[in-house]
Amino acid sequence: MKPGQARYKHIPVELHGDGRFVFPESEFVPAYIGSHKAGALKRKATEAIAILRECALCPRRCGVNRLEDKRGVCGVGRRALVSSAFPHLGEEDCLRGWRGSGTIFFSGCNLRCVFCQNCEISQLGEGEEVTAEELAGLMLKLQAAGCHNINFVTPTHVVPQILEALVIAVEAGLRLPLVYNTGGYDSEELIRLLDGVVDIYMPDFKLWTPDACAKFLTARDYADAARKAIKLMHEQVGVLRVNESGLALRGVLIRHLVMPGMLEETAQIMRWLATELSPDTFVNVMDQYRPEHKVLHDPQYAAIGRRITNAEFNRAIALAKTAGLWRFDTRWRNVLGVLF
Repeated sequence: MKPGQARYKHIPVELHGDGRFVFPESEFVPAYIGSHKAGALKRKATEAIAILRECALCPRRCGVNRLEDKRGVCGVGRRALVSSAFPHLGEEDCLRGWRGSGTIFFSGCNLRCVFCQNCEISQLGEGEEVTAEELAGLMLKLQAAGCHNINFVTPTHVVPQILEALVIAVEAGLRLPLVYNTGGYDSEELIRLLDGVVDIYMPDFKLWTPDACAKFLTARDYADAARKAIKLMHEQVGVLRVNESGLALRGVLIRHLVMPGMLEETAQIMRWLATELSPDTFVNVMDQYRPEHKVLHDPQYAAIGRRITNAEFNRAIALAKTAGLWRFDTRWRNVLGVLF
């Protein structure tokens, strides 16, 4: 076992020797419980639903009246669309544990990534409309199934619907940590609204330069928005903390997908995370990019028309370490013996 690593019951957790990232489970109460008791959760839900009248939930600020079921870039109206909900065993170790992360995959997205691996869900709208009661029921079913947390995947455009359902779920006994699993294109106003609701923020930080963001994400201001939102997330919940079994309870976990030929984007992001957040930021440097969606048939995206190489991925990890980061999700690399 490496220095600084503690292995609890089921999964490895990177820790400093003083164990300051361990949060005793007996002392943990989900943030939304206190907000609900204070009456703030209902107020937040009401405030969020009102935003739908001239939708300004995300940086795109489409301004459509979603209360009348009008649709902007995300493609979703008054009710949330759910693609699937199940105990997910493929998430980060600190989320999936041994009974799974209770993922609820929402359809629609405020980004239009040309390489999206789930474009049928994110851009073509596959999924079923759910009422607030039905969405609350999904949360409670995942809790009853033994999941360690409730993991909202691509939630930015349906935060009002989530808050509306959360009030119902809490009153029916929901007690799991909430994971806000976002693409990173969030507004500061929205993240402030989630203060006292979300326990674990898990944003992507995809790309850094405006030109790359415009070309591949169709959002030139993506990186600027992500920096502002992630900074607020960190201010609210801090670095990732886990319980005695290594399961995440509160904090920020960053995902970064390494892109072919774009290691300078990675370098900039890793330096920013280490200096503007903390060297103790937990990061999942991801190697699973593959050409999908528009990349497969549009020659203007030929530069990313391949998988990354082992050398590129190893270099990405080296860049993160050089920046000062050290807490990584390492489940696949440990198994394969590639790194660490």
